[in-house]
Amino acid sequence: MGTAYRGSSGMPEAAVRLQGLVKVYKGGRRALDGVDLEIPPGEIFGLIGPNGAGKSTAIRILATLLKPTEGSATVLGLDTVKDAMELRKVIAYLPEDAGAYERLSGREYLQFIASFYEGSEDAMMERARAIADLGERLDDRVGEYSGGMKRRLLLARTLMTEPKLAILDEPTSALDVVNAHHVRRQIRGMVKDGGRTAIVSSHNMLEIEFLCDRVGFIDKGKILGVGAPNDLKREYGAENLEDVFLRMARNG
Repeated sequence: MGTAYRGSSGMPEAAVRLQGLVKVYKGGRRALDGVDLEIPPGEIFGLIGPNGAGKSTAIRILATLLKPTEGSATVLGLDTVKDAMELRKVIAYLPEDAGAYERLSGREYLQFIASFYEGSEDAMMERARAIADLGERLDDRVGEYSGGMKRRLLLARTLMTEPKLAILDEPTSALDVVNAHHVRRQIRGMVKDGGRTAIVSSHNMLEIEFLCDRVGFIDKGKILGVGAPNDLKREYGAENLEDVFLRMARNG
C-alpha cells in the first residue's frame, strides 16, 4: 500500500470515498441508488457488473464529468463537484471509447497532451514511450496503428502524468493476449511502484481477478459486495468471480 493521505483530523484519508451517492437521469432512470464505497491509497480496485448496472455513471462522477443527484464523491479529499478543476490536475481517465488524433504521429499526439500539464515534458514523454512501447512506430501516424497500438498509446497518454488516481474503463477492450498483458503490467507497475491508486472497470472477470486487490460488485445502482477476489470466492464457495456475482445477485 502507498502512504495514506491525511485529513484534517490526522486520520488516514481514503483515496476515494462515495457516500450515499445517487444519480437520477432525466426521465427518472435511477443509475445509482445510495452507493457507499471507500478505496484506500495504493490499491487497484475493480468495479464490475452487468451493462446498465451503474459502473460507467460512478466512474464518470469520479472523473468530474457528471454531477450526482444526491450524496457526495471525493477523491484525495477533494469533492468531485466543488473541487473539480483542482481534482482534474491529479486524476486521469481512460474511457472505453477513447480516441486519438489520427493525423498526428504518436509522438506528436503525446507531446500535445503533455503540453496541457505542469511538469517536465521530457519526463512525461520518457514515461509515455516506455508505457506505449511502440518503438519506431511512435513516429508513424496514429491512423496507421492497429487497435492494440492505439490502446497502448492511449494508456501512455493516461499514465504519463503519473496521476494520483487513474480511472480506467475497459482498459484492454478488444486487445489480443500480448497487448492485454502489456497494458495490465503497466497499470500494476504505476500503482505498485508509485503508491498510486487505480479504479478498473471491466467485463473480463479473469482480468479483474489477476489485476485487482479488491473488487466491488454493482447491480441496479447498488453495491452488492466488496472484497479481495480470493476472499469472495471462499465466502461464496465459488470457483470464479462470475459465480460470486451471480450468487450475490440471486441473494438480492
